[in-house]
Amino acid sequence: MQIFTHKKDLQEYLRKWFSGNTIGFVPTMGALHAGHLSLIEQSKKKCGVTVCSIFVNPTQFNDPADLAKYSRPIENDIQLLEQAGCDIVYNPDTNDVYDGEPSIIQIDLGGLDKVFEGAQRPGHFDGVVSVVKKLFEAVKPTDVFFGQKDYQQTLVVRKMIRQEDMSIKFYTCPTTREADGLAMSSRNARLTIEERAQATNIYKVLKQAALKQGLYTPTQVEEYMHTELKKNSLMQIEYASIVDPTDLKPIIDWQHGAVILVAVKMPSTRLIDNVVL
Repeated sequence: MQIFTHKKDLQEYLRKWFSGNTIGFVPTMGALHAGHLSLIEQSKKKCGVTVCSIFVNPTQFNDPADLAKYSRPIENDIQLLEQAGCDIVYNPDTNDVYDGEPSIIQIDLGGLDKVFEGAQRPGHFDGVVSVVKKLFEAVKPTDVFFGQKDYQQTLVVRKMIRQEDMSIKFYTCPTTREADGLAMSSRNARLTIEERAQATNIYKVLKQAALKQGLYTPTQVEEYMHTELKKNSLMQIEYASIVDPTDLKPIIDWQHGAVILVAVKMPSTRLIDNVVL
């Protein structure tokens, strides 16, 4: 496995050894877990070479404290990627990614960046598309792999690819879960024992809500989710909504599919999850 900290060296290596190959790319912020490694696995199945980036992007954090406490176990991450058979790691600093000071690009995302995560974390998706565009330009992948857990992010990045007319195949890969159903996330490590016990109920409520599809209206199912989630004393519900899977707008019936989105704030961190129907 080759490790690069400068995109010029990375690009030269790819041109020299992998010209003409399909390049699979998995962008991450590190603190890797089995969910990330499942994306590496999917890339290896589909592409000639797999690149993973590790970069904690400052422009997508609207809370400086959240950025400051973000875990950065780089040595462990490198070991996990090597064991997973990743071919190349791009581990740059901010200057290499942004060619200087971090900057934001403006892309019309059709309102996808203004709701749910965008509403709860103003400016978050401006930072996401800015860094993802920079990383795509550095790696020049043919295929990219993102996890379904960040469902809204997958829609945002797909929209950016279309808006910027990039020739990139986009794959949304299934959410990887703990044995008790909790969606894997680097944030899970912050949970206390009591918080962790209550967090498992998020997916349980999502599954029960999914079973009510067609039996009740979307509004009734949303009310059910709020009622059930409120039973967890440590959870503050930010949203529990059933929306159109393509544009995240409210739906009045189940005819054209749906995605159930949930975000809760715990004393130590916030968690998101979803189920696509």
